[in-house]
Parts: sequence; C-alpha cells; structure tokens
Amino acid sequence: MHVTGRLALLVGVGVVPVVLLSAAGVDAWLTAGGWVLLCAVLALVDVTTAGDPRRVTVARRVPARARLGERVDTELWLTNTGARRVRGLVRDAWVPTAGAPEARIRIDVPPGERRRVTVPLLPRRRGERTSEFVAVRTFGPLGLAGRQARIASHGAVRVLPPFASRRHLPSRIARLRELDGNTSVQVRGQGTEFDSLREYVRGDDVRSIDWRATARAGTTMLRTWRPERDRHVVILIDTGRTSAGRVGDGARLDAAMEAALLLSALAQRAGDHVHVVLFDRVVRARVTGIDGPGLLPALVDAMAPVEPQLIDTDWDGAFAQVRALTSRPSLVVVLTAQDAPDAARGFLGALGLVSRTARLVVGTVTDTALHDLAAQRTTGEEVYRAAAVERTLRDAAAVAAAVERAGGDAIADTPEQLPPRIADRYLELKAAGRL
Repeated sequence: MHVTGRLALLVGVGVVPVVLLSAAGVDAWLTAGGWVLLCAVLALVDVTTAGDPRRVTVARRVPARARLGERVDTELWLTNTGARRVRGLVRDAWVPTAGAPEARIRIDVPPGERRRVTVPLLPRRRGERTSEFVAVRTFGPLGLAGRQARIASHGAVRVLPPFASRRHLPSRIARLRELDGNTSVQVRGQGTEFDSLREYVRGDDVRSIDWRATARAGTTMLRTWRPERDRHVVILIDTGRTSAGRVGDGARLDAAMEAALLLSALAQRAGDHVHVVLFDRVVRARVTGIDGPGLLPALVDAMAPVEPQLIDTDWDGAFAQVRALTSRPSLVVVLTAQDAPDAARGFLGALGLVSRTARLVVGTVTDTALHDLAAQRTTGEEVYRAAAVERTLRDAAAVAAAVERAGGDAIADTPEQLPPRIADRYLELKAAGRL
C-alpha cells in the first residue's frame, strides 16, 4: 500500500471544518478525529478498488551490448492478468550508472491486455549494468492511495568502451596504404618477404643482387623485399593500482584501452596478428588467435567488465603471459603508468626479458595540467605545489630514460593524444623495416 499527496492535502483541508465547527461549540478533537477517519476510509476504498500490481507480468527486451556514452532504448512489456484496470506508475530499477531516467513512467493497462514501456539508458560506466526488478505502483479512482509491488525481472546490458580514438583510424590507414604501395619495397634483411626483381641502379645494396636472374637477363638484377604482413603484435594492459589513477575525465585504464583498440585496428588492417592481455596478478581478460573483422568486437567485449585493481602488478607474471601468447612477438606494447622510480623497479627489471626478443614500446598516460601547476608560483602554497609537480615530472623522466636504456621506446601523453602517438610509432617502425 502507498498514499499520495492528495491524501495529505485532503487531511489538511479538514482544518476548515474543524475551525468552523469549533466556533459553533462542537468539540474540536471529535471533529478532527471524525475527519481523519473519513479520510482513512476513503483511502481504504481507493486501495481496495485499485488494480493489483502483483497480477502484472513483466517481459524485457534489452540489447545485449551498448557503447559507453551512447543512448540505448530498452523495452518493458507489461501484461495485466488481473480483472481490474491497472493505472499507475512503473520504475525500472537499473543501477545508477546505467543512466536510466529518474522520472516514473505512467501506465494504463486494461485487463487481459499488454502495453510496451520504453526505458532509455545513457550509460556512464563500462561493464555489466543490471536491473533486478521492476516497481509497479497503482492508484485507486480517487487518487488518494493505492497498491505497490516489486516484480522480479532481471535485465543486463554490457557497456563497451567508447573507442573515441577511432576518429584517428582513417588517416593512419591511409598512411599504411602509402607504405604498402611505395616505401615498403626497399627493405632488406631477415624476416622480410621477397617482392619482385628489378634492374640494379647505382647505390643499391649489392648483397641483394640475384645472380641467377642476372645470368638469365643479361643485366644486373636486384631482389626487392617487403615487410612481412603476419607479424605478431602483443599489447599488455596493466590493470594494477596505477591504472586506477584519474587523468582528465577518466581513469588511466580507459585511456590505455583506447590506445589498444586503435593500435589493434591498425595492425589488423596491416595483416598482423594481434594479441591483447589485461593483467595485474591474474589475467583479467585475454584476446588471441582472432584475425580479421572479428578482432575489434572481441576486444571491446573482453575489455568491458575489466576494472582497475588496487594491487601491485606482478611484472614477471605479466611478461610470462606475453611469452605464452606467442613464441615470436615482433612488437610488444606495454600500456601502464610507471612514473615513480622506486615503485617501478620490478617493472624496469623485467623489461630486458622482452626487449631482447622484440621491439618494445611503453605507453603512459600523463596529465598536461601538471605543467600548468608547475608554472604557478605566486603564493607560498603554489610554490610548494609546484615543487611537488617538478618532482613528479623528474621521476617520470627518470623512468622513461630507464625504459630507453632497456631498449624500449617510452611514449607519454594525454588520454587524447596517447593512442595516435602509439599508432604513429607503429607506422614508423613499419616504414623503417623494423617491424
């Protein structure tokens, strides 16, 4: 049972007859009690004549997946199996981060009929967003009171990463086609594929001369090469405690996912094999052995429920996962947030195991606001804050230098700029024949 504001208003209106009858010599308490009793009887009549919400059955139609920040419509089909008309309000109890509207939705379902209710969602967080019940509240003909019930009905939608960095993909694909068509055929060395024969010109590497073709053609012929199109790219995303730090409007882990998605899409277009693992002390998600158009859907689906863990990452275990994914990685991209030398000792100590067998790129999300804070030195508080920021920047530079000494490339930038910068580094390695 529930009561509405009309009942409270009706009880309040009773002040008028109580005052008038009191002036006429009637006992005020008796008058007030009689008015309250009348209101209670009217409310009881309303409850008795209201439709029974327990006779309402609920069926759902919910999309299996939605993208973070984009509207998705879900449907409730309400069937009245009772003998009375059901008029009232319904609320679908989605978790707050699903972005369901707060306002209740009015319903009017005659006996034996079914009505559809649309509940729009605007998800504000990745992962499984759920609703476990639907609350139905009915009203009587007077609108003073009614009945309410909670109807169990499970609904779930998996909210995927937004992949906002996909806007950078067309320009990088155009550059990749440029490499495939022009600059990639003059590469020599182990791990490349034979492309074609052409005549030797001054300045060419004599080690690429094909002597058998030269004997047949009567002129010096040179072999040209192109980079292999089936290289193995391994992306390791750190889900440990440093990934929980917030930069801008999101966590560092979200920015790392954006970088991984852009690089994966580009590498897939280049014909390379992509392996992705999200790890801290255990594997949180892993995608491997998937090529072609199915790669990106598999990645966003695997990444969606992963959240940062407030534990230190086991880097020996993490790089063991890299070795388990493929025996011959060509490029290993580590997306982490190691910006303090003391905390990064385990990470730096394990880098050498990777850089000896593959190209290594370490991507870190930074906050450009730090440089603005370092420049503000008017008050004493700002001076102390600037000193702390300078120390942070110096520590981050020290970690980046250690990564480069270990044979890797250190790339640090904002959440918006890190994904295209890592994609550009991939293209540079392709153009130079090192990948």
